[in-house]
Amino acid sequence: MTATRLTNWARNIQYTATQVQRPSSLSELQALVTDSPRVRVLGTRHSFNTIADTDGVLVSVDALDMPTTLDPAAATVTVGGGVRYTELCQWLHRRGWAVHNLGSLPHISVAGAVATGTHGSGDRNGNLATAVSALEMITADGELVRLSRDTDGDRFNGAVVSLGALGVMVKLTLDVVPTYAMRQRVYTGLSWTALAQRLDDVFASGYSVSVFTDWADAEHTQIWVKRHADDTREDTTSLFGAAAADVAMHPIAGMPASFCTEQLGVPGPWHARLPHFRAEDTPSTGDELQSEYLVPREHAAQAVAALEAIRDRIAPVLQVCELRTVQADELWLSPSYRQDVLGLHFTWISDLTPVRGVMEAVEKALEPFAARPHWGKIFGIPAEAVRAMYPRLPDFADLAHEYDPEGKFRNQFVDQYLTPGGAG
Repeated sequence: MTATRLTNWARNIQYTATQVQRPSSLSELQALVTDSPRVRVLGTRHSFNTIADTDGVLVSVDALDMPTTLDPAAATVTVGGGVRYTELCQWLHRRGWAVHNLGSLPHISVAGAVATGTHGSGDRNGNLATAVSALEMITADGELVRLSRDTDGDRFNGAVVSLGALGVMVKLTLDVVPTYAMRQRVYTGLSWTALAQRLDDVFASGYSVSVFTDWADAEHTQIWVKRHADDTREDTTSLFGAAAADVAMHPIAGMPASFCTEQLGVPGPWHARLPHFRAEDTPSTGDELQSEYLVPREHAAQAVAALEAIRDRIAPVLQVCELRTVQADELWLSPSYRQDVLGLHFTWISDLTPVRGVMEAVEKALEPFAARPHWGKIFGIPAEAVRAMYPRLPDFADLAHEYDPEGKFRNQFVDQYLTPGGAG
């Protein structure tokens, strides 16, 4: 099927691929990969850069017949690569199970989120990829390869967050936990001084905590605290000087709260509280650009102070900034590889020209803290600097060459950021 110049969700990227294929069987996908000189996988198109682009064939795996299966004894679920968290959450909850965490919105595909190191929040929560205990992918020669945490050790750690550079991920096995209830409370008016001085306490106040600010007015700064329903801590009327909201809130001032998950401390299922946005609604029109930088936790307060110092530059082109914490992991290309991090996420206006200059100022302010950019967002950090942030990059290059010796799954983005000595 010929593509009609697909764009990503935000419409800031127009794919150059001439074809998009949706094979309905594993054998059809294997033949397609074998016969195509260049292939990339197209997920839910929520990336903001050219990570998914190719001058060859775009492949979607959402039409593959890959039934979701549960193994209660092993506490795992196996899903097809095209499954979205929206679908998975409902399926799991009906059977009494859950995943450990979710991103801000549940509309993204499991495979796409895993491959880019996407995350939720929580001091003791790893990113979404840390739930993966096994994966199956089609490699460049059409072979179906299975890797698991138990049998493949360090090689497996290299293959999970892979940016699609190793093959087409067709199945993932995820760790699951018994289903649980949560409650969510929003507090408004957190001062930037309190945030910097009490940062660790703020993020320790719940199972999953997000701080939102527009860097224009501290009155618009919110703490979203998500706690297990059986957490014995009381939902107080104030938290670190911020007042408990008495009505439902949206992270962006003036936007309707109806798109957001239920608040005001009302208990509900995990999948209806962990995301900020409801699964049944479209959280945004995509009229935005996004960047994110993940800094080591020991530099978190300094990074916040550095951003406050340039907030007059940031605010005019910003919709909202979200701060979240992520636990360290062992996944080679994860932005939280071997370091607990604070994620600094920017939802910008959709005009790249003014955003680019401010983004450069943000990156300069965060440069002393070796902030790793989110692989699926826009950023301008030089490629050599990005490569230097990942000590296992040479090992990943060897792994990619083993599974894809001719570079079938590579594109300009992969060459630029993941290849030692590649274009800077």
